[in-house]
Amino acid sequence: MKTTKNRRYARLFFSYLIIAFFVGIIAYPLLWTVGASFNPGNSLISTSMFPENPTLDHYRELFAGKKSLPYGTWYLNSLKISLFTMIGTVISVSLTGYAFSRFRFKGRKNGLTLFLLLQMIPQFSALVAIFVLAQLLGLVNSHVLLILLYIGGQIPMNTYLMKGYMDTIPYDLDESARIDGASHTKIFIDIILPLSKPMIAVAAMNGFTGPLGDFVISSTILRKTEAYTLPIGLYNLVNDVMGASYTTFAAGAILISLPVAIIFILLQKNFVSGLTAGGTKG
Repeated sequence: MKTTKNRRYARLFFSYLIIAFFVGIIAYPLLWTVGASFNPGNSLISTSMFPENPTLDHYRELFAGKKSLPYGTWYLNSLKISLFTMIGTVISVSLTGYAFSRFRFKGRKNGLTLFLLLQMIPQFSALVAIFVLAQLLGLVNSHVLLILLYIGGQIPMNTYLMKGYMDTIPYDLDESARIDGASHTKIFIDIILPLSKPMIAVAAMNGFTGPLGDFVISSTILRKTEAYTLPIGLYNLVNDVMGASYTTFAAGAILISLPVAIIFILLQKNFVSGLTAGGTKG
């Protein structure tokens, strides 16, 4: 009995040890970035994780309104693109997921397979085609094109997850509603969508965070400083060899996480359960 108890404590100890190790790996760069954002100067060489003389100068510099550093404009651009991408992703993925889950049509299985294959293709492989398309349509520096590209990129995997989640919703609910005279639209809006809130939260989170972390596609489409998103603007901030400011970059990077944290808090109730529920059925 005592041996079994000791083994249990040993397994628990090693479990916590492994968790602490991975938490440390994740938390260390984050804490270093936070410390760097409050450290005086521009170089990371003299930066410590916990600065001796913390300052808010780098945060003030971001919103000082300098033409060379329109951080507020970049921030608003990123929020606008992320919000519209999130809305477009939720609408399109809900519709496609419902179609694949509730309807039987020719090419249904092949369509799902194609979605998975498209998700495996790296985005940068289509950069030339995207840029040529933007030029032909006259949409270089257009946020509209960028939003459409982001929504299109979110559809394949999120549709597969949404379809898998909707498969777990009993078909008896659909049949009962049809007996009462409900149309497919009413069933979708009044029954399926309310029951799919966890997976909708996952799709919304993916749609919002995707544009905030993208540099490759946005830098291909956006060429004017006032049209930049945060990843492009911050990259140029540290790419300037003569005036690179890594500590200001750290402050800007920390502020990017605030909208993500707010969205996560708002969606937290459904987000966690949605992560574990998608793709349960093929």
